[in-house]
Amino acid sequence: MALPRRPLVLGLLPAGLALSAGGALAQGGPVPGRHYQERTGPALPPNDPARIDVVEFFWYGCPHCYVFEPVIEHWAKQAAADVNFRRVHVQFRANMKAHQRMFFALEALGLEPQARPGIFSAIHRQGQMLDSLESQSRFLASMGVDSAKYKAAWQSMGVATRCLQADQLAEAYDIDGVPSLGVAGRFLTAPSMQNGGEGLPEPELGRRAVLVVEYLLQRQRTAR
Repeated sequence: MALPRRPLVLGLLPAGLALSAGGALAQGGPVPGRHYQERTGPALPPNDPARIDVVEFFWYGCPHCYVFEPVIEHWAKQAAADVNFRRVHVQFRANMKAHQRMFFALEALGLEPQARPGIFSAIHRQGQMLDSLESQSRFLASMGVDSAKYKAAWQSMGVATRCLQADQLAEAYDIDGVPSLGVAGRFLTAPSMQNGGEGLPEPELGRRAVLVVEYLLQRQRTAR
């Protein structure tokens, strides 16, 4: 189970994703309320008014985020130029707060993308919790991250502020499970929303979720 939750432009999709699009089209495209939800109220302001925001809400310790990572990473590398993709680490309970701090500390140091595969592997393949500053510092030092700089970033006001902003954005999108994808400050979709009782494997649910993202992006472009 997820933690916990409730006409496509094929030319924009990676080849592996486009193969899955036929089923979505055959069913008439993504269905609101089933494959995605629309926020009530005005759209959230974009980071860059010239581009469309796509936000992945995730948690390092989430096994579903670990499975989704190669799918969303592949998509992000080939996203259109008018897309502003970013990740936001959420926290719903105490042990997630340390992981959220780790994400934003590494982001502040410019090291998060390089460190992410190792962090996912340590947690989900090696059984490391990485739920304290000290355990994180020791692990990241083995990857070449300067411990003193990491601890300073982790404890900084800047990182505390970024964590607060992440919490506020997750609340604005009404995030109650991960991974989830916010689009254009208006829409929310997720791999868990693509399971119509078909018993599909998680990677396929992830691929379907990014197809829905592409549909929503095209809808937003048309509405501009």
